[in-house]
Amino acid sequence: MFTGLVEAQVPVHQFEIRGGGARLVLPTPSEGFQAALGDSISVCGCCLTVSALLEAPPGAPGPNLEFELSKETLDCTWFASLIPGRQVNLERAMQLGERLGGHLVSGHVDGGGEIVSISGDAEAGWTFRFRVDAGLERYLTPKGSATLDGISLTVNEPEGREFWVAVIPVTFAETTLGTAVPGQRINVEVDLVGKWIEKLMPGG
Repeated sequence: MFTGLVEAQVPVHQFEIRGGGARLVLPTPSEGFQAALGDSISVCGCCLTVSALLEAPPGAPGPNLEFELSKETLDCTWFASLIPGRQVNLERAMQLGERLGGHLVSGHVDGGGEIVSISGDAEAGWTFRFRVDAGLERYLTPKGSATLDGISLTVNEPEGREFWVAVIPVTFAETTLGTAVPGQRINVEVDLVGKWIEKLMPGG
């Protein structure tokens, strides 16, 4: 379980397709970012398991982290287009008793979307407009939560499949939104509570 509060962003070290799945290697972002074999880490909103700890170059803050991606993961995310050097957002799994600063995030991506437009500046903040893939729009609730590439964001004025979010300077600087461009694909996880209510309602 995660919160959607990104801890770090790192460049992809290695990525290779293997059969129907793929292998991903990321550097440890800092000495304070401790990860062990078998740990769950949100990578741009997708919960991945550390499958190996690899030797890193001298001076690195920690070992390189290896992940094995299944065909299901590649089908449900934009990760099939990953290339070495691309920045990704990281968040370690939350611990019971911690403050929940974002919202409840499972790391199980529901589908995709794209960035429609970006406007604003460092003084006033930025406005991002997003469009989710067909079928996800029913979960867009005014002032509700959505996780986009692992970032907990507040939905504003949903209209069909589109909505906008206000991005404060710290979020812009500390996540991959700072280098995002219109047309870029994103991983989308809709609100957990909404999905459970829908499932438990008659006819759900």
